[in-house]
Amino acid sequence: MKMTTDVKKITNTKEVIAYLAEKFPQCFSLEGDAQPLKIGIFEDIATRLENDESVSKTRLRTALRHYTNSWRYLRSVKVGAKRVDLDGAEAGIIEEEHQQHAEQTLAESKAVAAERAAKKRKEQAPKAPKTAGAKQEARKARAKRPAKKASPATKPKPAAKLDLQSVTGSELQVGQQVQVKAGQSPVAGQVTEIDRDDIYVQLQNGLTVKVNVNAVFVTK
Repeated sequence: MKMTTDVKKITNTKEVIAYLAEKFPQCFSLEGDAQPLKIGIFEDIATRLENDESVSKTRLRTALRHYTNSWRYLRSVKVGAKRVDLDGAEAGIIEEEHQQHAEQTLAESKAVAAERAAKKRKEQAPKAPKTAGAKQEARKARAKRPAKKASPATKPKPAAKLDLQSVTGSELQVGQQVQVKAGQSPVAGQVTEIDRDDIYVQLQNGLTVKVNVNAVFVTK
């Protein structure tokens, strides 16, 4: 009788990166300084793990994209730094254009993170309750204001807004086009991974961000 064993699939991006660091410790790392990777290293990974059923090529590609978009990795991309292959051997050096691209990607990633943090602080900030005296003063101030007549000729036209609706993680699919609210206006992107309520979205500028499902919307 032929015995079969069930292979546990690795689907979480962080676990895939940890698996790569375990398989190729001379190339990938989980902390400290990261090493710039060989250009085209995905093909090497796919070849070396061709018979490994625990992780798919799609998950490997997504994990590699997240690894190379991390702040720790982008800071390592400096002119003259050596690139490494899966065994830690030298496989090219960082050129000026590579550093410039890394610096731009890092700046964009930090800007998105800052907008998201500012929005979260604003939402969590407690509103000071108005006292009875403050309410009375506000009413008096409003009563003293002269009435303004609306002028149809000068009435501004309302800005066009996207008709968005919220979704749950189960309603989203990898590859789906969505809108991410990370600041004042929504940003278009494509879903690359779904991890419960954490949604990974690749923005139009190529940057991949992780947001809560509450910040992801679709057009009606």
